[in-house]
Amino acid sequence: MPQETDRKMMEILRILADRSEVLGAKTIAEELRRKGYNLGERAVRYHMRILDEKGFTERIGYAGRQITPEGIKELGKGLIYDQVDFIFSKFEDMMYHTTLDPNTGLGKVVVNTSSFRYDKDLMDIIKNIFKKGIAVSPYINITAPSESEDYENQMEMETICGTTIDGMLLKSGIPVVPKYGGLVKIEYHIPKRFTELIAYKKTSMTPLEAFTDREMTSVLGVLEDGNGDIPANFRLIPATAQDDAITLFSKLQEIGVSGLLKIGEPGETVLGISVDEDMVGIAVIGGIAPLCAAKEAGYDVNIKMAENTVEFSEMELISTPKHIIKKSDPEDGKKVKFILSKAWNLINKVNFDPEIQKGHVIANVSYLDQKDFEEGLNIFDQVMASRPEYCTSKYFQILPGPDGKKGLATVCSLTIDGILTKKGIASTPQYGGILETKGKSPRFIELTAYDGSSLDPHEIYLSKGLTSVGNSLKSGGRILASLKEIPYVARPEALDILEDMGDAGFSILKMGKPSELVYNAKVERYHVGIVAPGGLNPVAAIKEAGIPVEAKAVETLMDISQMEEF
Repeated sequence: MPQETDRKMMEILRILADRSEVLGAKTIAEELRRKGYNLGERAVRYHMRILDEKGFTERIGYAGRQITPEGIKELGKGLIYDQVDFIFSKFEDMMYHTTLDPNTGLGKVVVNTSSFRYDKDLMDIIKNIFKKGIAVSPYINITAPSESEDYENQMEMETICGTTIDGMLLKSGIPVVPKYGGLVKIEYHIPKRFTELIAYKKTSMTPLEAFTDREMTSVLGVLEDGNGDIPANFRLIPATAQDDAITLFSKLQEIGVSGLLKIGEPGETVLGISVDEDMVGIAVIGGIAPLCAAKEAGYDVNIKMAENTVEFSEMELISTPKHIIKKSDPEDGKKVKFILSKAWNLINKVNFDPEIQKGHVIANVSYLDQKDFEEGLNIFDQVMASRPEYCTSKYFQILPGPDGKKGLATVCSLTIDGILTKKGIASTPQYGGILETKGKSPRFIELTAYDGSSLDPHEIYLSKGLTSVGNSLKSGGRILASLKEIPYVARPEALDILEDMGDAGFSILKMGKPSELVYNAKVERYHVGIVAPGGLNPVAAIKEAGIPVEAKAVETLMDISQMEEF
């Protein structure tokens, strides 16, 4: 019951945030009914009073309530298990509201909304990417300052999102399954394969959002010499719909919408992604590619994916594109490597025995420049000494690195899955996340599943600068943590094993009860959740201090006898 109450209150906050106006109980109750919640006006008022008390909403006279800045923050990180479900439903909602008619060019399309301060060089970069056809469409909406206004003002740009393609397929009567957002490697202007992927149904952030950091994309490289990594998304349709889809893409291209990288044959692997024999894979450029190029150039750009729908006929042509990306080659047989496959193989090799404190563990390895190493090591030591509970283990190792760099090896939290498995307890890594430690009870504010991701989630969070491990040393902050599940019947035995692991220098933040939310994260029925701190937390603190560090999670197997003990 408490979980359901929280969910209803989150929906009320979403309604207030979406409408951006003062709403009364009657209007909110009507909106809730559309979402499947049968709540009367009296019940809505009851929930609103609770939200008022928490500071998430405020009453405006007799007109109703509006959401507060604190409410907007809470909406972004509240019920994290609900947010994971919400992300995919958001895309389904946007698909449903796509109404573009490819024959007339009229109707609504899904757009991404990006904000930044006006800069002529920044605009030139964006226009140049559109000019080379590295986008879904060259049509945009832009809110820019007039000549009499201060050009330091913030401006917004709406670009057509790849979800528009999914909506168009659906409106044509073609079943479509959005699967992944990720990065596609371009070599000499030819799309080769996806190098990174995140499944739409397995994350609290939109998949392409995970890859918008300037260190991850290289759209400018494609512009300069035809080589780089660009954002793209991938969906599946039935094999029987292939001809209709090809016809649709042809019509869309005539009105300036496409971004098509490849549409496969039935059962054909598409840019490294395996496809069932009765399905067809389709890869499309991410609509945020021009803005990613601006970020690569060092500009501060805030990108929000699939944010709204707008009338296509009211959008303006920013540039007539001359497409530089060529037709893809036949598949070379190389497939996308998912992190969980690598993890399972390393988990299988873990043989560390906490009772005798001997054996092999999974290690993360992070590299720093020689000149930064001493300063980084001091920060590393500070975290290990002051907050050992935020580190997977007390063991670490200094290693030689490539190109004169030095490496820091730390124990990966997936080692815990290996230890439990070797004891006959099925332990499954579910999510990597960001755990907020501020307040009475910690809670996850971001989650990305290991299943369906090509990168360890903690590497993504590090690249996006989402941690604040340094703050957590004194008060509350945001640390890396992971959620794993075991069968509930194994809980008593697992408690004994985890106690032995604690004696051996390992840290466990919490073990839940059967089917219980653990730090706001949902656990499957008949299972128990275990939360462990991330082995990269000391490394995250180094990065927060502005020291360049290349972090690699789930990297290798190490004999703990060869590691140092802090």
